[in-house]
Amino acid sequence: MLTKSYSKNGKTCKVGFNLPAEAAPDARAVNLVGDFNNWDREATRLKTTASGAWEGTVSLETGREYHFRYLINGERWENDWNADKYQPSPFGDVDNSVVIV
Repeated sequence: MLTKSYSKNGKTCKVGFNLPAEAAPDARAVNLVGDFNNWDREATRLKTTASGAWEGTVSLETGREYHFRYLINGERWENDWNADKYQPSPFGDVDNSVVIV
């Protein structure tokens, strides 16, 4: 699930990313990987909640679309089930999740 909170000047948006527990029942670690962190697998680690979901917030520049995916345990990729849209990845036969801000 994605949540968005725009700044008063409209130049940035805090985007909340949430991967539900059922999407990663065996997760020991979940990282958010995308355009906004140069697809760095270690840059944005999510925190687990009491319900077992994984969440984190990233501040993004508005007026753009950002591709992203979740990396579970450093080996399995998962898309956001509630992304704004999906776009084919240039690296293989998979789609990336997209958030529009």
